Amino acid sequence: MVSATVRIPGSGEAEPPATAEWAHVPTYLRRDACYLEILIPARDEARRLPHALMRMMRYLEQQPYSSSLVVVDNGSVDRTVDLVSRLHSPSVAIHVIGCAQPGKGAAVRRGILTSRARFIGYKDADLATPIETLDFVVPLLEGGCQAVVGSRRVGGATYAERQAGNRSVGSMLFRRMAHWILPGIADTQCGFKFFDGDLARSIAGQLHVEGFAFDVELLRAVGEMGVGIAEIPVVWSEQEGSTLHALRDGARAAADVVRLAHRRGY
Repeated sequence: MVSATVRIPGSGEAEPPATAEWAHVPTYLRRDACYLEILIPARDEARRLPHALMRMMRYLEQQPYSSSLVVVDNGSVDRTVDLVSRLHSPSVAIHVIGCAQPGKGAAVRRGILTSRARFIGYKDADLATPIETLDFVVPLLEGGCQAVVGSRRVGGATYAERQAGNRSVGSMLFRRMAHWILPGIADTQCGFKFFDGDLARSIAGQLHVEGFAFDVELLRAVGEMGVGIAEIPVVWSEQEGSTLHALRDGARAAADVVRLAHRRGY
């Protein structure tokens, strides 16, 4: 695990938060401001992540805005950190920060709370959703949408590769539970979510779920602030090598949803 930024080239168009808001962030976690920052929570992703980052880098290098890729290492014991630290782009900042607390939610929360980007998002390490989907996301954010999330369950979405049977059944059950808390969101778990930076930072510090139900808690908090959530269709493909354990992680996520519902009186 690493707890320091590997590369911090350049700054971007975005203005950093006020000094008082930034003072709580340890020096080793601070990053230059940019227009769009993408967080990638990762645990033992040495096999898949370098290729995915190269794809993302090539796309972002062609965009007119400043950007950064932030890998939030969640306790990897393989070569994830070493391989990511070797990547370089002339225009896209690449960072690795550590998160000792296990869980996707903990990793994403750390990334958000240490970001100064104008827009912040997070995506899975496997490129199950193509990075080119940002062609639709960024204009929506620039047009005033404060929360834009990919969805496999709205009109226009397609499956290039479908989930394996056990994960598909687990996803269906979890989706029904999540709908209990978020009846207006068709797909809470697609790993492609982007937000206005100020909105994300204001919410992240209030969240508690560490695992995969973090998405449900985050979107619920966005809705409770009266902010609309735009769901956009994605082309989605199942990728091999996921670190998600369908039974163990699914059970924990379901328990977290039950706790969220109880806390909010559902």
